[in-house]
Amino acid sequence: MTTTTTVTAVSDLLPMRTRRRTRIGLVSGGLGAYWPQFPDLLPQLEGSAAYVARRFESMDAEIVDAGFVSDVTDTARAAERLRGADCDLIVLFVATYLTSSMVLPIAQRTGTPVLVIDLQPTPRMDHDTFGTGEWLAYCGQCPVPEIGNVFRRAGIPFRSVSGWLQQDAAWERIARWVRAADVRAALRHARHGLMGHLYPGMLDVSTDLTLLPTTFGSHVEVLEFDDLRHRVELVTEAEVADRVALARAVFTVDDSVDEVDLAWGARVSVGLDRLVEDADLDSLAYYHRGLDGEQHERLGAGMILGASLLTARGIPTTGEYELRTTVAQLVTQVAGAGGSFCELQALDFEDGVVEMGHDGPANLAVSSRDPLLRGLGVYHGKRGWGVSVEFDVQHGPVTLLGLGQDRDGRLSFIASTGDVVPGPLLQIGNTTSRVDFGRDPGEWVDEWSGTGVGHHWSLSIGDRVADYRAAAELLGIEFRTC
Repeated sequence: MTTTTTVTAVSDLLPMRTRRRTRIGLVSGGLGAYWPQFPDLLPQLEGSAAYVARRFESMDAEIVDAGFVSDVTDTARAAERLRGADCDLIVLFVATYLTSSMVLPIAQRTGTPVLVIDLQPTPRMDHDTFGTGEWLAYCGQCPVPEIGNVFRRAGIPFRSVSGWLQQDAAWERIARWVRAADVRAALRHARHGLMGHLYPGMLDVSTDLTLLPTTFGSHVEVLEFDDLRHRVELVTEAEVADRVALARAVFTVDDSVDEVDLAWGARVSVGLDRLVEDADLDSLAYYHRGLDGEQHERLGAGMILGASLLTARGIPTTGEYELRTTVAQLVTQVAGAGGSFCELQALDFEDGVVEMGHDGPANLAVSSRDPLLRGLGVYHGKRGWGVSVEFDVQHGPVTLLGLGQDRDGRLSFIASTGDVVPGPLLQIGNTTSRVDFGRDPGEWVDEWSGTGVGHHWSLSIGDRVADYRAAAELLGIEFRTC
């Protein structure tokens, strides 16, 4: 008899991965020559700076406030403090006019991406009563083109947000850059596990392991299936029983699931958790072919339960040795959009949708219904048999994110947006979603394939193109859309 659970219980049962908090450097400033001329100006600007600091402190990030600068000497001190803080993003609040010489050292000496923000006190000035001193509190945008010019000449990427202090639209644009900094922080400090070997013949999946450290600062930990085998051998029967109970609490268990296969998946899951903990992994990509039911084949076939549970905890764990897509899943997860391992499955020309998903591990956090464990007598295209995960992604806007690698070796983010819509789904132990891209499905496939994305990607919740574009900019990689 099929047993059921509710997807709302997943977050309660599976503790999320704890990572280093994003570190935002903050420095505010204006031209010190104004202070003796207009005594009321500096206190007003410092009040605005305090408001900005409070807004950043309310975000889920560690704030390093280098204070208010008035000249190049102040700037030099601020730059040194921020350089030592190892920030993921530096925000420069331009409270009034300041010279570009006060800004350039911060970007140059820290080597950290800088976001320039100029937020005037209110939506407009009171033209009838304002004098020069009052106006100067509103001219933070004045040096922004100057800063942009100097950054370009110095070879430094320039980005800015202009608005007023309490403008929701401006703060949403600022928050987008903070979310992008979250991604940069995660990848700078990420440890990606790579276990097993390449799925034979998948040339698109092959990745130069040096690229992740040199592009993002990430570490790739190369693992053997024997690293998992040893830990699985140490799992006790009590631990297996506890993991089976957890599986039944998280999943709907279909009648097709064999109890022996479920117990084996539970045993591998416990061993997999220990491997991830011992290696301090933020993600794991794996594949092992095996032969005739030998031990390593059974390990590879028993990964789906444990990999799905890890992915639900924010540690993307995916098959087919897909390191780049596992990184893409980490990006979408850190951005708060979930992200399930995905590829093309079929086209429905009558309904105008693209059917996509994948067999094996899945991200339970993006399921539209109770995730199902289904028993399979064979894994198509792979060795082994056992339990697999089946569900449809939440209906509504979604964004695909793939991590491409071009001929020159450089990495890129590739994205496309659509809507998951209801309709018939295969019941073969796969995650499957019907995505409407608002155009002929065949035409979309042709354009998507021409981006160089490869045949796997992360399917994430919501329209996240702006977030992923900003993250690509902070990471210094190309961004393409379809």
